[in-house]
Amino acid sequence: MDDPATGNKGTWRISTRSGGGDCVEVAFVDGSVAFRHSRRPDAETIFYSVSEWQAFVEGIKGGEFDDLVDMK
Repeated sequence: MDDPATGNKGTWRISTRSGGGDCVEVAFVDGSVAFRHSRRPDAETIFYSVSEWQAFVEGIKGGEFDDLVDMK
């Protein structure tokens, strides 16, 4: 379970903008990107390939999801 960026073993990360609420945590695990709910760390974990993660990040940077920012 190596994090390719840091060499850490499946280190879960949460956004620094998180206010302790309902947040998503992410970790690099066995060559995949894993996601889980911060309040339910023992619940389901979803895995994506690195290429899927990269496409998602590029979409965010490119503004593809800007319309979802104010979903209240």
